[in-house]
Amino acid sequence: MNDLTAALGEAVAAAFRAIGLSEGFGRVTPSDRPDLADFQCNGALVGARTAGRPPRDIAISVVEQLTGHPLIGSAEIAGLGFINIRVAPGALAGRVAQIAADPRLGAVPVRSPRRVIIDYGGPNVAKELHVGHLRSAIIGESLKRLYRFRGDEVLGDAHFGDWGLQMGLLIVAACDENPRWRIVAEEGWRQSPERPAPDREAAFIAHLLQDLDLEALDRLYPTAAKRAKEDTEYRDRARRATGELQAGAPGYLTLWRHFVAVTKVALEREFHALGIDFDLWKGESDVQPLINMMVHDLKVHHLLVEDQGAQIVRVARPGDKRELPPLIVVSSEGSSMYGTTDLATVLDRRDTYHPHLVLYCVDQRQADHLEQVFRASYLAGYAPEGSLEHIGFGTMNGPDGKPFKTREGGILKLRDLITMATDKARERLHEANLAADVDPAEFEDTASKVAVAALKFADLQNYRATSYVFDLDRFTSFEGKTGPYVLYQAVRIKSLVRRATASLRTTGHEAVEVEIVIDDPAERDLALLLDAFDHAVEEAYAKKAPNLIAEHAFRLAQSFSKFYTACPVLTAPDEATKASRLALASVVLRQLELSLQLLGIGAPDRM
Repeated sequence: MNDLTAALGEAVAAAFRAIGLSEGFGRVTPSDRPDLADFQCNGALVGARTAGRPPRDIAISVVEQLTGHPLIGSAEIAGLGFINIRVAPGALAGRVAQIAADPRLGAVPVRSPRRVIIDYGGPNVAKELHVGHLRSAIIGESLKRLYRFRGDEVLGDAHFGDWGLQMGLLIVAACDENPRWRIVAEEGWRQSPERPAPDREAAFIAHLLQDLDLEALDRLYPTAAKRAKEDTEYRDRARRATGELQAGAPGYLTLWRHFVAVTKVALEREFHALGIDFDLWKGESDVQPLINMMVHDLKVHHLLVEDQGAQIVRVARPGDKRELPPLIVVSSEGSSMYGTTDLATVLDRRDTYHPHLVLYCVDQRQADHLEQVFRASYLAGYAPEGSLEHIGFGTMNGPDGKPFKTREGGILKLRDLITMATDKARERLHEANLAADVDPAEFEDTASKVAVAALKFADLQNYRATSYVFDLDRFTSFEGKTGPYVLYQAVRIKSLVRRATASLRTTGHEAVEVEIVIDDPAERDLALLLDAFDHAVEEAYAKKAPNLIAEHAFRLAQSFSKFYTACPVLTAPDEATKASRLALASVVLRQLELSLQLLGIGAPDRM
């Protein structure tokens, strides 16, 4: 199913061919002046030099060839030879009917689907989510949905930070904090005369660790990390604990598994509240068994070289505009580094999932590190050149232009941000009198959806590489370019459809096949925007840029608002017009909700 741009492009290309010029001059694009035309072609100006003819003469010949074409209502020449095209009303109506009948609402899937892994979220054990995790999670989730919609097989991986020195620090801190936790770490309960029966051991351990929740871990880790910087003996204890954990010490593994479990429960809850869910919770620990083999493989292929006691892979290339440091695989102390587990993760993904593409949705500030890992992966043959891609993004900033923090200067926790947004959403709903006649449970669900829409749309309306200023008052407004505004228009259409459907049912028109008629300028604008959905999806997919979907959703919502004012549905002049406008509104609703779904936003039924 071709969109109008493609169909008109074929018609204009054929016209250029008919007058003896290349079809390539027939490229058609949406008009720069929608008030003058729907589409335009500048090929006459481009082809004038080749043809040795004035561009206006070429344009006249092309327009003559287009006369009578069923898609074209008018084709006019402007300036030196610009061709302005308006689509015939019948062709617009036919295109809307095509979209209405298509489950994908006009969006064409990819011809060659791929297997894709998207690495996003980046949570860590023992740490609550904070605003620094927000952009990765929001952008990554939208890309996952977009790629699946286009037809790719996609896995979203949280890539859990669950290994390394931070685990040793937690083990030492837990043992010092509570004798019961030490008993688990050192398996002291096995020597106890009150040792439980084997079938009761798990319950006994759970009892000993019942107070070791995420709040406790979140308190222990910063204190331990700070002390390790100041206390050499404490740091050495943490390093020894890390080594013993990685060597498989049973008690340490039991304690570590508890750290992971309690953290994951909380993280899944908070991510899910934002409509973000992962297929995989692979952690750094999952690749630990691969590291020795990988190090050996790198040595065999003469990629691993010693440098000041460390073992590195040199990744700099001739022609680099600036020097890229080597990737450290084994530190001078003999331990693995972040780069080590990242490289092993590439290897693990290759052997387990065989992806064609892996997208890393990670802060732009990690660009150099990821480039080191990517280049080392290509050198080692762990991934085909170009199959690893960094989807970098800017920061969410406060009014001072710096990364967003609390008034006290601390990092805002994500659950606190969600609470703030939900409170503000409730306030906005009451202010707009959108809470009337809604039961409390439905109101809370609506407030939650408005809050999520505010947070996500505020982020996704920007191109991901840019930073933006966080302004909760503006983001939660039901006016302007905001998520709540788009939601309100979707809910408005739902209400209109309910009322109009009931009205048509009483007259018997609901059962009659409806012919959509495009007559009013507001109807034309809606039809053209519905047609533009495929292009928006294709471009967002190609550029890994969800902001293009957000822009389409906003423009569609705006256009419907104008249509709602200019083309009454419930008070249409006759039942056929009412049915036509209702059918058009229904298609808009479906496409608007689909656009929102691709952004990870759900629309309530009522406000």
